[in-house]
Amino acid sequence: MPNKKTKNIATSKKSRGSGQKEKFRLHPRNKHRQRYDFDLLIDSCPDLAPIVKLNKYKDLSVDFANPEAVKMLNRALLKHYYSIENWDIPSGYLTPPIPGRADYIHYIADLLCSKNYGKMPEGSQIKCLDIGVGSNCIYPIIGNKEYSWSFIGTDIDPVAIDSATKIVESNPSIKGKVELRFQNDPNDFFYGVLQKEELIDFSICNPPFHASLADAQKGTLRKLKNLNRKEITDPIKNFGGQNNELWCEGGEKRFVRKMIRQSKKFSVSCFWFSSLISKESNLKSVYEALTKVDAVEVKTIPMGQGNKTSRIIAWTFLSREQQKKWIESRWSD
Repeated sequence: MPNKKTKNIATSKKSRGSGQKEKFRLHPRNKHRQRYDFDLLIDSCPDLAPIVKLNKYKDLSVDFANPEAVKMLNRALLKHYYSIENWDIPSGYLTPPIPGRADYIHYIADLLCSKNYGKMPEGSQIKCLDIGVGSNCIYPIIGNKEYSWSFIGTDIDPVAIDSATKIVESNPSIKGKVELRFQNDPNDFFYGVLQKEELIDFSICNPPFHASLADAQKGTLRKLKNLNRKEITDPIKNFGGQNNELWCEGGEKRFVRKMIRQSKKFSVSCFWFSSLISKESNLKSVYEALTKVDAVEVKTIPMGQGNKTSRIIAWTFLSREQQKKWIESRWSD
């Protein structure tokens, strides 16, 4: 049962007309467009109650600078909205912001729909490759719940693969619908995890943003300073994250360019390749890489969450005729 004191505070706030502000920058189908309803979340996950408090704006919230609080909020969101009863990640691993992850899934669904004569491709026959699934397994959870897609999740970190496997195996709603594969070579995206003649309808990826550990720590300090409105010197990550989750040599730009080059060799194995691009200044270099590999079609899809703007870059090597055959053989009823 929810904490009585927290329940009363929540009711009181609603009676004062604080309302449920809509986050218009999120995708229209995103379940998280409204402000978090902590009454509902606490009903689903009573353990959330002790950490829900009024913030300085007199709104119910959690301490987003506290990694354990963020993890507990995610657990409640996944339980309430996505039927995930058992979810946990190892200490220090990335706790992703779920609304933004859901946006990626919904925009990819729109991309598939745009090629399928306006009909949303749903069901287990639609297969996604999640490059860097992480210990949290968030994209497969959301994609399967919302559209019943099946997933292959890959990662270069065996601890992340073990954690994601535990999540899948302990939740009947996704068991048998998500397959986890360890990528032994950190320089490969597709080799070593995609089987010969295996077809996937799209790939997704949230690449490491920073180009070095120092940059990652600076970014964390800036985020914590904004959350606390004061100077922070200890870079405790509020959303966690291992080094390979947060940074790589050359940062996001080099990472995605390498993925684009390798995707060319799997041109007929995947309909849409895609990746998040957080930094707008990286787009020019990414477009140049796509030109070099002769991508047939490129889409840039803007996304927004709060004050942050990002985008999805998606590309395909399939000709119009190849696309038509793919749709008729895999997406049509």
